[in-house]
Amino acid sequence: MDIRHMYQSFALEYLEADHYEARRHRNTYFELVFVLEGEGVQIINDHRLHYTRNKLFVIFPEDTHDFEIHSTTRLCFIRFNREHLRTMGQEWLRQLEFIFNHHHHLPGCVLVNTADKPLVRAIAEAMLRERESEAPHRDEVLTQLLNTLIVVAARNIRLMAPLPGRKDLQGTASALLHYIHEHIAEPEALRAEKIAAHCHISPGYISEYFKSKTGLSMQEYIMNYRMKLVETRLRYTDMQVSEIVDELGFSDASHLHRLFRKHSGMAPGAFRKSLGND
Repeated sequence: MDIRHMYQSFALEYLEADHYEARRHRNTYFELVFVLEGEGVQIINDHRLHYTRNKLFVIFPEDTHDFEIHSTTRLCFIRFNREHLRTMGQEWLRQLEFIFNHHHHLPGCVLVNTADKPLVRAIAEAMLRERESEAPHRDEVLTQLLNTLIVVAARNIRLMAPLPGRKDLQGTASALLHYIHEHIAEPEALRAEKIAAHCHISPGYISEYFKSKTGLSMQEYIMNYRMKLVETRLRYTDMQVSEIVDELGFSDASHLHRLFRKHSGMAPGAFRKSLGND
């Protein structure tokens, strides 16, 4: 299988074809594929996904990818790597947690908000025009358009990503999860009585309610989510363990090491080395 690399922080490609024979491959970067026109099949991790115009697919670095063209197709490929995300800063990484931490979402078009389809189309077309122009500050404009597109994709994934196996988390249950995500780095705010007060649930009932909706205890969910955040930072940033400790509210480095080893079976440093990103 081909493994494709990219040596700049982001890249843009346009493809128009009636027929395309692609070898199945895996990227080492993120890829947004927007369908301008045409019909065919995207194949992501062996899932066959019918595509038509105005579909947006998100392909993660570990995904395998191929596609088949059934009618004349125009595609815009927007690719970016970890280096680009690092230039966006830690605040951007927080906004994009749902992309990274819900990597398990089923592949498919992520544009669940239909109002975003013309917006994404306009951004993709503007990026293609800008790429061909010689106007001043072209690269800066392309960067801003790319960042907007990433945020729109993240917004839509946030709308479409319930917990695995549960598609009914709305209302109070959804608000509860959003509160946990928002305050994940604040241990004091994640005490059961604080969460219950915020969501207007009896403190004595909140644990039972949470488990009935998610299949996990509240503490299990919080711990799993925190460990996924640690994985994100080890995988996508150069943050030191001490910086992760401070950002995510662990008591000290040994606390993080102990919990992460229990979660993943290895220490944070060993996990990072296993990714082959050094």
